[in-house]
Amino acid sequence: MDSWRAMIAAQGGDPDAPLPVARHTRTVAAPASGVLTELDAMGVGIAAWRLGAGRERQGEPVQAGAGVTWHATVGDTVTAGEPLFTLHTDTPEKFDGALAALEGAAVIGDGAPRGSLVLDRVSV
Repeated sequence: MDSWRAMIAAQGGDPDAPLPVARHTRTVAAPASGVLTELDAMGVGIAAWRLGAGRERQGEPVQAGAGVTWHATVGDTVTAGEPLFTLHTDTPEKFDGALAALEGAAVIGDGAPRGSLVLDRVSV
């Protein structure tokens, strides 16, 4: 955190300032019990963008508090009905588009995750 604080201060920011918080949230529950075997990062990224965390065109505003919180990651055991994601936005009409992007993004199975969590190693 020291590096993060120094980076914020070097840009004239206040590292102790409170982070923005979205005015609206919606929880997405796990549809089944089992092991989270796959999680589509592209789907989650598109959901965050649709919530206002990114812009479609240059000059459009970005909501600093918008995004997606993950409550489980690949390999975790989840129970049906427990929170899987929390969506954050200042504009609740964006929830439907975000939910559409998350459709099928999380696969819950009864076994181990497919493939390795580490895709490659970079040597310096």
